[in-house]
Order: sequence, then structure tokens, then C-alpha cells
Amino acid sequence: MPGGDTDRTSVALRAAARAALESAWVELGYTAPNGDVYPWLWLWDSCFHTIVWATLDEPDRGLRELETALSTIDATGFVPHMGYQLDPQRSVELWGRAGSSSITQPPMFGHAIAELTRAGVVVPGRLVERAGRGLAFLLERRARDESGLVRVVHPWETGCDDSPRWDDLCPGEGFDARRWSSHKMDLLACVIRGRDGEPLDNPDFPIASIGFNALIAWNARELASISGDGRLEAAADVLTDAIEARFDPGLATWIDAGPSSPGSGRARTADALLALLVVSDRTQRNKAVASLIDEQAHRAPFGPRGVHLGDPSYDAGSYWRGPVWPQLAYLLWVATARGGRSEAVAAEVIRTTTIAGAVESGLAEYWDGDRGTAMGAVPQSWTGLAVVLAAAG
Repeated sequence: MPGGDTDRTSVALRAAARAALESAWVELGYTAPNGDVYPWLWLWDSCFHTIVWATLDEPDRGLRELETALSTIDATGFVPHMGYQLDPQRSVELWGRAGSSSITQPPMFGHAIAELTRAGVVVPGRLVERAGRGLAFLLERRARDESGLVRVVHPWETGCDDSPRWDDLCPGEGFDARRWSSHKMDLLACVIRGRDGEPLDNPDFPIASIGFNALIAWNARELASISGDGRLEAAADVLTDAIEARFDPGLATWIDAGPSSPGSGRARTADALLALLVVSDRTQRNKAVASLIDEQAHRAPFGPRGVHLGDPSYDAGSYWRGPVWPQLAYLLWVATARGGRSEAVAAEVIRTTTIAGAVESGLAEYWDGDRGTAMGAVPQSWTGLAVVLAAAG
């Protein structure tokens, strides 16, 4: 594409992202993922929004959003994945508590704080402290699999609600979206909680997700790079060792721990490749990165497919079972962009195709990687991450 066209696309993308985030801004201090479909605060969404706001030259708004996202942290360090600032009583029926949910989500606040700091933004010490406690809760209080990996208590905690990796836990014969939707509600009642209601384990969903663990370890490292907390760094190293031990060279991916490990825990999903954020083993990285630039695997014209094209579970139009998710694409770009010269081609492929997908889909929540067809909410605030990718070009 000629330079002039690239510049015009970047300017238009920036304007579209700003308009989407501005229209979704809630004066209580956060950006709704989509004002009509998703009016509440979601934890990892808000952490991504923080980075987008800073890229749009509004770091103060990003800081305010991060402050709001971490404001519901409790005395144990548990950070809820949803905030109900608009109507605190609305959460009571589903979550049994006012103002927030009772499970968490990937702790992207470590990366958000590190990115703001690298951009020259002064992050208040109270936010660094809360983020440290949030990560310590997961690293020290949350139940672990015998592999050493941290367990999630519900598929919603991973952010990848209907991932093929949970199919073995779906009641009945094979995966069925309706049965799975009902079962996700049932799983909430099975969560084992501490004295303050903090979620610690779930015997009915004893899964240690590679993607979730990679994000814990990476965010711990990101925060430690700012705070100098050696305990976080050491805990991240231990978790990374456990992740590296789960690599399957034949599948070129890392395998979840728990009862699904012989079966659906081996599905070739993009979220499992988030291990690239922390794993240093060159053989493992080479195999995984190769799948990201293989058109018969994850590479598509409009971003990295959420499921490997050759995986039996792949479905280009099904929620979490094939489409491109912009927040995962962003994270895979970060992983490969920091992976050295040997991964530079993959980083650029992910960057340019994801921008193309964001533009083609109208900043959709997620989209078909081969056609760019919008799915989910349109626009979705976290797809503003495309401006971060564009700024890196």
C-alpha cells in the first residue's frame, strides 16, 4: 500500500477509535465495551482501554479508567471482573454481591501500568500497590493444579467463554452452545470461596488454562519491571517453567492442565499461544510462531484466527471457535514484536492483518478472519487497540 494510503487509513482509524471510545465513555470513570450491548465495566477490557486512551493522547482518562477498574479490589487482593457502577444492586441476583461480580478475569493491569509508565505517564503508587495485590492473590491464594499451574474457577475468568478447550466439560455428547450456556450458569454455584467471598477453586471446573497462566506470569513480570517487586518476578518464573513443561511439539502448542488435558485441552487455540509472552525456549517458540504465519493454521487476511484452521473444532463464524479477537491479536503481536529478529515477520503480519480486520469490520467485537465480517457488538471499545498497532508501524 502506498505511503499516502497508509497515512489516510491511520488517520481514519484513529478518528473512528476515538469516536467509539468517546461515545462509550461513562462519567463514573470507565469506557463501556459497547454502550448498548455491554454497559458495565469489564476488567480486562478497561485495562486495554487504558492503553488505547494513552495512544489517543488522553493518558489522564486512561489513568481514571484504571483507577475505576481496580477500585473494587477487596482486602484479599481479589479483583472482580465486572463493575456495576451504573446500578450497584443489579449485580446482586447473579453474583450475590452489590456493585461487582464474584469472579475475576485476566490481570491485564500489570501490562497497562507498565505501558503507561513506558510512555512517560506517572502512575500513582496506590494503583501499583493494588495491581501487586491483585496479582499476589492469583499467585498465592488461588488453587493450583498438580502441574503447578493456577486454576480458573469459571470459563468466564479466561475471557474465552466458549473456547473448544472447555468442550470436555460440556454436559452431554460433544459441544452444544445451548447446553454450555446453561452449564456456565450452573458452574457459578460450584465455586469454593474464602471467608470474604473471594473465589479460590471450583471442583466442577478444575482447569488450569495455559492462556490465563501466561497472562498472570507476564503481567507479574510487567508490573515487576516498574515496581521492582522481586517476589512477583520469581513467581512469574516458576509459573513460566510450568507452562514450558506443557508444550506438545506435534501440535505446536501448549496443553492445559486438568481433566481435559488428554482431550479438548489440546485444541489449537490462539489463546494458548499467549505462552509466547513468557516462554523463552527457542524450539517451542519457533514452532508456535510458525503456526501464526501459516495460512493453513492461524494466519488469515484479517488477523490471526482464534482457532487453527486444521483443528476439528474450527468454525469461522462461531463465538470463540474460530474468529479473530482483537485483544488476543494485540497480545500475540506484543509477544512476537518482543521476540527478536526471528519473529519480526510474524509480528508485522499480525499487526497489518489485524488493522485490516479492525477497519473492515468497523471496529467489531470480533470478526471472520477470512472475510473481515463483523460479529458481536459494533463498535467494540477494545478494538481501538488497532490504533496502538498502527502507531507502531
